This record gives sequence, C-alpha cells and structure tokens, in this order.
Amino acid sequence: MENFRFYSPTEIVFGKKAENEVGKLLKQFNAKMVFIHYGGGSVAKSGLLARVTRILDDEGIDHFELGGAKPNPRSGLVYEGIKLAREKHADFMLAIGGGSAIDSAKAIAAGTKYEGDFWDFYEGKARITDALPVGVILTLPAAGSEASQSAVITQEKGMLKKGITSWFYRPKFAIVDPEITYTAPMFQMTCGVVDMMGHIFERYFTNSRGTELTDAMSEAVLLSIMKAARKMISDPGDYEARATLCWAGTIAHNGLLGVGKKEDWTTHFLEHELSAFYDVAHGAGLSVMYPAYMEYVMDVNPERFRNLAVRVFGITDNGHEDAESLARKGIEALKEFYREMGMPTNFQELGAKEEDIPELLKTLEANRGKEFGNFRTISLEDAKNIYLLACRK
Repeated sequence: MENFRFYSPTEIVFGKKAENEVGKLLKQFNAKMVFIHYGGGSVAKSGLLARVTRILDDEGIDHFELGGAKPNPRSGLVYEGIKLAREKHADFMLAIGGGSAIDSAKAIAAGTKYEGDFWDFYEGKARITDALPVGVILTLPAAGSEASQSAVITQEKGMLKKGITSWFYRPKFAIVDPEITYTAPMFQMTCGVVDMMGHIFERYFTNSRGTELTDAMSEAVLLSIMKAARKMISDPGDYEARATLCWAGTIAHNGLLGVGKKEDWTTHFLEHELSAFYDVAHGAGLSVMYPAYMEYVMDVNPERFRNLAVRVFGITDNGHEDAESLARKGIEALKEFYREMGMPTNFQELGAKEEDIPELLKTLEANRGKEFGNFRTISLEDAKNIYLLACRK
C-alpha cells in the first residue's frame, strides 16, 4: 500500500427534500450574495430552481443566476460567469446540476479570484490559491464532482478538454435528493452509471501492492451500481435504486477508493478527446473506450482482470482456464452490461470515425504529451492501437 493522505471535507446532506436545507447551509458560511449556476432548462422546468430561490429569499440571502452549462462544459460560459461574479460581488457559488454545472461553477469560483486567465490553471501556468466557496445541489449522479477536488473544462480555442485538481475545488456541502433525479432522461442516468464505474476502474487498475481492502470495497460498489442500475431501468420510480446510485457516484470519486494506490486515468484521457472532438456524452465515450483499453493492457496483470471478471461480472472460475481467458470473458461481460444500459461499445455506435484518429492523437499529445498512464505507460502509438480496437464492432 502506498503512503496517502485522505481528506474529504464536503458535508453530504442526503435524502428526500434535502434541498430544503440549502438556506441553513449557506448561512453557515455567511453567504450574502449567492451565484446560482445551473445547466439546461430542466432545473427551471422541474420547479427546483424556483424552490431554491424561494428558500434563499425566505432566509434573506441575495442571489443571481446564470444557466447554460452543457455537457463537456465550455470555457466561454466560465469567462461569462467570472465577469458576472465580479460585477455582482458574489461571495458563494451554488451549482445546481450534474458534473457539467458543478465543474463550470468550480472554474468560475477560482477564476473570479484570479487576475489572469482562468485557463492558466489548466495549462499549469498558475496554481489556484483562492476561490469562492462552492456548494452543490446534485441533479444527476455521475461525475462525482459534488465531493471531489477536480473539474474538467473544454477550452473552445482548439477544443482542448482538460481536468485539474485543487483543494479549493472541494465543495463545502453537497445536497443529494435522489427524488430530484426522476426528471433526468434515462440516457443521462445510464451515462452516469458508466462514468461512476469508470472512476472506480481508474483506481482499480493499479500496480500498487497490498490494496486488498480498497479492491474489495471497489468490487462491492461496482456490484451495487450494476444491481441498482438494472432495478432503475426496470422500474424508473424505484427510489432505493436511485439512492444507491447517488451515493455510489459520490463514493466512486471522493478519493476513498483510491487510497494507498497509484491511480491510472488513461481511459479518461483517451475519452476526453472523443467528447471534445464529437461533443458526445462522457459516459457514452467511456463505454466505448474501457473495453478496448482493458483488452490492450490486461497482460500487465491478468490476475487483476481475472479478479474483476469473477468477483464483479460473475464469470465462473472452474480451475481449468488461465487468468487471461477469464479476463477476456470479463471484458465481454462488461460490454454486454454497457449494451444492456443502451450504451455504445464501438466507434461506429458512438458516431466516431477511424479516419479521425490522427486528429484525436494530435490533441491527446497537446493535452498529455507523448506518454502517460500509471498502470501501463501509454505512448501515442499505444493510444492509436487502443482507438483502433475501439473501432472494432
């Protein structure tokens, strides 16, 4: 087990009508002018935005709004938000939405306190040393951004999609009411299932030793996600299934399942180029890339992939097959689960094209350099081969 520090200061307020606590939570941080940032019209159409603003009015907390956060959140809205935050003298960011709105709010929070271009943080030209505090009302379990220290933004000049981490990006609180997710389209929910599973895979694929405890925890959460996802699809009104997914999405990315490990993140890097280039849902891109990546790197540690196949995907080990054979069956079972969720599993189903791979590699190199990854060092040639595997039907 690697040395580690684990610090997860976000207060989680979970359950039915938890959003009613938002005024009290904001007052704990002496918020006077709250910047409410959200995504599409569903937050308004569902009545959630009106409920939140009414609560703030009742508590005597001033507020203003900026909507428009989209999947693969864009730099343009961040710049607009920074300008508005300064004009209105915001002292607290409240994100209402999924990962896109939350990540956009985090970038606005940091950019507001910085005299230069917020993109300096993403290019490594500057470090975040101050930011507006951020709170969250979650509407979609997926990215885990409600309790993480990361945020991913796409710079529209060049369409470079990058993520960074900072302790200043940790939300002060996250309100999670599973009932709010009833209004989310099922496709977004299943994309979220893929994303939260991916956050676990990035920590599960490790060469660190002595990680049996976190491995077992990861396997248990993966099993719970798959069981709950199937229940949700068969009965969209199943509260307990949605509650499980909401909590699993938070646990998957708050750092708990990565303690003592060197994490990987290669598949996320590869997928970021797809979602930036084609503007596809992140979860849909991941469902294409994970089977391809797993097949390409499983020879690094076949036993780890064998464990995943047997313990999570229910592949029977009769003692007559080697680890690699069982691992391949596990990868195929993962693909079948993705198909069950209505997710694509190859470039064609995603809407991606093999002839675009050279362009994907160009932006990948701009973002990550010529080599990256911890489970296995991935070169640009390796990346090309993984993309080619993902083209296969």
